[in-house]
Amino acid sequence: MTVGGRLTVRYFAAAAAAAGTEVEELEVEGPVDRDALFARLAERHPTAPEGEPPLELVLRRSSCLVSGRRLAQGRTVSPGDTVDVLPPFSGG
Repeated sequence: MTVGGRLTVRYFAAAAAAAGTEVEELEVEGPVDRDALFARLAERHPTAPEGEPPLELVLRRSSCLVSGRRLAQGRTVSPGDTVDVLPPFSGG
């Protein structure tokens, strides 16, 4: 039996700029692997504001955390999870 629900995605820095939002919720039908999640997010945000890279490129460079743990390739997220998208930071 597949149990659906909402997944929360929080974007930081360049990821927020590319997505045009800091937080969004996605309806999912059950566990979703990292690559499928990234594809869905890139599809939802195909263009970025002028001067910003598209979200698809930002996601490739970003670290993603779920409950403080790295979302590695092959790992899944489930309804109720919160995914933090953390692009590389620079500056000082």
